[in-house]
Amino acid sequence: MAYVPPVKKDVALSEEEVVHRIRITLTSRNVTNLEKVCADLKKGAVDKNLHVSGPVRMPTKILRITTRKAPSGEGTNTWD
Repeated sequence: MAYVPPVKKDVALSEEEVVHRIRITLTSRNVTNLEKVCADLKKGAVDKNLHVSGPVRMPTKILRITTRKAPSGEGTNTWD
């Protein structure tokens, strides 16, 4: 007689749902076109009854800190 492993009752009775996670990163200098594409993608996903979160906007402003070029901070008056 061959060994038959026990079958889990929970797995046999219920079908497991497969969850697909998608993350899309869009970059552009033109914000209006980017917002339009995001709205179109989100509208298409909502029409198909999919769970949608986003869009998440990334920071675009570059923080600039003025520092001296000399490592000691003395000796030159040149600024970066």
